[in-house]
Amino acid sequence: MKLWGGRFTKETNQLVHNFNASLSFDQKFYEEDIEGSIAHVTMLAEQGILTNEDKEAIIGGLQSIRDDIRDGKLVFTEEHEDIHSFVEAHLIERIGDAGKRLHTGRSRNDQVALDMKLYTRKEIKEMEHLLFGLLQSLLKIMKENIDTIMPGFTHLQKAQPITLAHHMGAYFEMFYRDRSRLQDIHKRMNYCPLGSGALAGTTYPLNRERTAELLGFTGPTLNSMDSVSDRDYLIEFSAAMSIIMMHLSRFCEEIIIWNTNEYQFIDIDDSYSTGSSIMPQKKNPDIAELVRGKTGRVYGSLISLLTTMKGLSLAYNKDMQEDKEFVFDAIDTTKGCIVLFNGMLDTITFRKDRMRASAEGGFTNATDAADYLVNHGVPFRDAHGIVGQLVLFCIDKNIALDDMTLDEFKAISPVFEEDIYQAISLKTCVDKRTTVGAPGITAMEEIINIYKRYVEEY
Repeated sequence: MKLWGGRFTKETNQLVHNFNASLSFDQKFYEEDIEGSIAHVTMLAEQGILTNEDKEAIIGGLQSIRDDIRDGKLVFTEEHEDIHSFVEAHLIERIGDAGKRLHTGRSRNDQVALDMKLYTRKEIKEMEHLLFGLLQSLLKIMKENIDTIMPGFTHLQKAQPITLAHHMGAYFEMFYRDRSRLQDIHKRMNYCPLGSGALAGTTYPLNRERTAELLGFTGPTLNSMDSVSDRDYLIEFSAAMSIIMMHLSRFCEEIIIWNTNEYQFIDIDDSYSTGSSIMPQKKNPDIAELVRGKTGRVYGSLISLLTTMKGLSLAYNKDMQEDKEFVFDAIDTTKGCIVLFNGMLDTITFRKDRMRASAEGGFTNATDAADYLVNHGVPFRDAHGIVGQLVLFCIDKNIALDDMTLDEFKAISPVFEEDIYQAISLKTCVDKRTTVGAPGITAMEEIINIYKRYVEEY
């Protein structure tokens, strides 16, 4: 069944029909299409545009179609152009002429705009919930590793000692912002386009505020042309998913590095690893690598959607049909990656001994040695140069700063005293950093408490 055709004298070429059809993918939001139709006819009856008898018949028919699709009794077939024609055809078949009144005061343009908004709104909430689960996992690791010392890196070079809790806190911040972005998008997009018609509204006395209320929107959209041609919320959502995937990818990159024989910071659980078909010793971080790889796929969806929209004049254009497959794929990919990544993270074993040994062996306490000199009256620039000499000495001797004798320290600068060893111990280096956001235990305890309140208030 087609929802048009009166002015046409020829049947649509089958290839044209296939090229034009969208049922293969827009069937994904059949629930939303039926939900929107129920709200629409409810409002039409309240406005006296439909009789109560027609309303009841239509709603009953729509509910039966929805139930039959859910139960697998009604399957999608190729003769229907899209989900809207599929539902309406089966509705007319079930309840007769009353079904032909379903589309009163409505166009497919505002109908599909509504369906996509309803679907996206639901998926945003679900993704927000998945991110919350990831935040819970990160918080658990933080609480358990507030004193687990590891090296912090810049340029992939060992820089300063930090804690695993501090490192995980950086990702907590990232995914917290991701949740916040999703909440912002939900707030901004939560306006109902139904009632906008094809682009210029309708002559029927619709109560758009009532339709919006029935569907849980903040209110109706305020310009009918924009209502049917707006895809900003999909672009925003795609951008937000791209950022989520970028954060996951960064995390995965570190997990892959930490899993190498050279680092051995972690042990990935067998259930989230694979082996080699030829090398029996291998244990590969495939999940982390796949998440990293699928990031490009989600980026592609965003760029495709931006490119599709960039040249479209007002109002609705068929090009916009191309939004769905991009977004559907990005949603499914991002959700799947969050779930799998969280499962992997929950089962990772952190090798605290290896992390500490790595921090001890990379001159991560060099900055603190310079600070020691500054606190004893040496200008920082001079202190920087002195510590550089210490590092060169240690490299030549293949030792750490902690391994130097006091005489060796004094040979380079007489300012050094016995307390230098306490000043450059890894525990001191970490614990004395107590400013907000730093890795010291007192600072981290405050931040963890903030994160705990955030989690508890959800």
